[in-house]
Amino acid sequence: MKPLGPIPAGFVASDGELVIGGQSASALVNQAGGTPLFVYSRTMLDERMADLRAATPDRLQINFAVKANPFLPLVQHMAGLADGFDIASAGELALVQQAGIDPARVSFAGPGKRDAELEAAISVGVTLNCESEGEARRTLAIGERLSIVPRMAIRVNPDFELRGSGMKMGGGAKPFGVDAERVPALAREIIAAGAEWRGLHIFTGSQSLDVGAIAETQGNVLELAARLADDSGVALPKLNMGGGYGVPYFHGDQPIDLAIIGDALAARFEALPATIADTQFCIELGRYLVGEAGVYLTRIVDRKQSHGVTYLITDGGLHHQLAASGNFGTVVRRNYPLAVATHFDAEPVEEVNVVGCLCTPLDRLADQAMLPRADVGDLVAVFCAGAYGASASPSAFLGQGPAREILV
Repeated sequence: MKPLGPIPAGFVASDGELVIGGQSASALVNQAGGTPLFVYSRTMLDERMADLRAATPDRLQINFAVKANPFLPLVQHMAGLADGFDIASAGELALVQQAGIDPARVSFAGPGKRDAELEAAISVGVTLNCESEGEARRTLAIGERLSIVPRMAIRVNPDFELRGSGMKMGGGAKPFGVDAERVPALAREIIAAGAEWRGLHIFTGSQSLDVGAIAETQGNVLELAARLADDSGVALPKLNMGGGYGVPYFHGDQPIDLAIIGDALAARFEALPATIADTQFCIELGRYLVGEAGVYLTRIVDRKQSHGVTYLITDGGLHHQLAASGNFGTVVRRNYPLAVATHFDAEPVEEVNVVGCLCTPLDRLADQAMLPRADVGDLVAVFCAGAYGASASPSAFLGQGPAREILV
């Protein structure tokens, strides 16, 4: 037997069936027109943001990283919750515009921005987090050609990283950002060229469950920003401190204690160096805001035995849930949180493998998992499906096509 990951708090059963947003899994599938289906809960999005606001200093703004979940109704809902939005492509820029979000609330990061993307961002007033001297100079040249003053910040590659991060994006040689020691000269160049100086973006890593490491890194980010502002000789209008807050996916993972992070940051804000005393601060979160608010529902289409092993075969799989299949950055595959949605409060009675419908041995949703008895027609729920699910999975693989998505 291999343990399943922890189901996020807040999910309950009614008449034996999983309820999401006040509706049963079966009712949601009928409403959406079938499976596979991603369901996102407004209530859980609201509660997560409220908890975050309560635990962190009032002066700290909260940005939503659109790459975590670009489903338009969800982005529209987040428009009323988040202070700003971080994007990473012209496609995401078009999405936030479609959602009715003011481009002045948007910043654009990414190491490979093409000229057409830079032009689109400059034209509507998005802040560009420049990832190299070359990109900064292309931005200035495009702004001059358009007769538009570009809004420019510098993404910094710091000389430290976030301990315990599942995905490190700072420290050492990286494709992301400008090495810290080269930032002051570039900042002065941008300001001298007449651009609107928007400050620094320092993103060190993501998916950390170590609150001590997160608090330590936030302190390091503040110290680095103060030093760079001092060395640049210019005030720092804004600092994007990055994210890093993780969610529990696997057995043994524990949710982070927001109070510890918030208290540590509040203490830092009480003793800021003069160079950043008046700076506007924000954090950039994606997975932490939306990950646990999503559930992937897939229907069992076959139940079979092979050499004494029971397989539950579903109409979903890695083409929608690449991460849950273990093929999105994990070295050793472990089980995500998973349940039989139509027997959500039943006791586990059998060890089974839950697999998808694709013709590849990589298509696995749960290995040797203890679950209630499930048969053809039952619904399986994969939790923590609100981030890097539908848009981060190869939906075109083997011609299967995308999953349905709804916000409830």
